[in-house]
Amino acid sequence: MSLLIIGTVAFDEVESPVGKSGRILGGAATYIGLAASLFYGDIRLASVVGDDFPGKYLKLLQDRKIDTEGIKVVPGGKTFFWSGRYHANMNLRTTLVTELNVLAGFDPVLPASYRNSRYLMLGNLTPCIQKKVIQQMSPRPDLICMDTMNFWMDTAWDDLLDVIKMVDVLAINEEEARQLSGEYSLSRASRKILAMGPRFLIVKKGEHGAILFSEDEVFIAPAMPLDEVMDPTGAGDSFAGGFMGYVAKSGDTSFETLKRALVYGSVVASFSVEKFGTSRLQEISIGDVKTRLADYVKLVCFSI
Repeated sequence: MSLLIIGTVAFDEVESPVGKSGRILGGAATYIGLAASLFYGDIRLASVVGDDFPGKYLKLLQDRKIDTEGIKVVPGGKTFFWSGRYHANMNLRTTLVTELNVLAGFDPVLPASYRNSRYLMLGNLTPCIQKKVIQQMSPRPDLICMDTMNFWMDTAWDDLLDVIKMVDVLAINEEEARQLSGEYSLSRASRKILAMGPRFLIVKKGEHGAILFSEDEVFIAPAMPLDEVMDPTGAGDSFAGGFMGYVAKSGDTSFETLKRALVYGSVVASFSVEKFGTSRLQEISIGDVKTRLADYVKLVCFSI
């Protein structure tokens, strides 16, 4: 019944209109894992770090019942580092520094105990790495969800299409959906992308929520309105973690379950942006999620 997460575990440094973070814990897999652990207690995480990565961060993940056997520590290596600045419009950011470090040589070989995981979340990595992970799974997971970005569309198109054929859920933002499909209309874009292989498409729209598409159904989940956003860096990954954590907890992959997972993912993401890095995800409990969910329901419920 395990949920396996593949992605980056990293250091981030973020500037936004409300302040600066300093060097903090980041990485897609970190956000995904912490978010998913709010719902589910059987999580495995595979990544790579240098020996500069503090043991306290590994303990933080382990305390949230996340198995870290798959995190390779490279002796003498330096952990992946990203630094960025958000502008007054928090949808816009400038990357200041990207240091791949040990991530440049990441070639994941999954521990034997990871290969039978029932659910698989592929964080944003090169398509070749994502494909290699899928090929190591036995039996095939019940649900494989994949994140990607426009960089891979520009530089690894054929490899990306190969991986898309192998997954059940593709999660991308609206700009990426338009680039991948060549269509401006998200409705038309969804049909083209679903024809590439996945059963479901999630289009993330940031502060405007997310849309779930299948071949014959569509569901829209708005985002929670917030008084202040401090750091949007991990919002999409926190969303993915909440989504996959709920699916794993439910043990079901129907469209109805994925609709509810979309809502839970949106609620978890609304917490993530309230503080720098993963700190807000470290503070909250499933009780906090359910309380905010009740407010969320009030936003979208009406009768005719």
